[in-house]
Order: sequence, then structure tokens, then C-alpha cells
Amino acid sequence: MAAWVISEVEVLDDERAARYRELAQDSIARYGGRYLARSAVPAALEGRWPDERRLVIVEFPSMQRAREWYASPEYSAALAVRQEALARRLLLVESLE
Repeated sequence: MAAWVISEVEVLDDERAARYRELAQDSIARYGGRYLARSAVPAALEGRWPDERRLVIVEFPSMQRAREWYASPEYSAALAVRQEALARRLLLVESLE
């Protein structure tokens, strides 16, 4: 079953965020992931979505592959940059299908 990594992101440093995106993109592809939405500004139908927040959704072939990606040495380089580049909430959700 597919799994999605959903991230609510606020950019803290544009230059570092660009480097993070570059590193993350390469690691995501390596583990079979693909972006479904990237730096999207959601339309809030109910409730409030903060103007400074963006949404990223990445699909992986399985929950296991998503977990392998997150724990991978390739992604650890991106995580090191993320500390100063982004504030975020990161969620992992498994598909029903």
C-alpha cells in the first residue's frame, strides 16, 4: 500500500531551504517517492491556514519505503540543513488501498 509523507512547512531561510529541497528531492527519488504537491498554498475550506505555511505531499510505494527514506543516510544530509532552513510538522500516513 502507498504511503504519504505530509509536511506543513514555514521557510525560515530561503537559501538554506533551496539547498534542503535539492537534497531532499534526490533522496526521495532514490527511495521511490514522488511529489504530489510541493510548496503548495492550500485553500482552507474550513478553519484557518496560516499565510506563511506551505504544504508538501510525497507519495512512497509503501510505509516501509517511506520509513527507510526518512532514516536513510541520503536524507540525513537534508535533515542537517532543515534544522535552520524550515520549521515544519511532518506526518506519515498509509493509504487505505
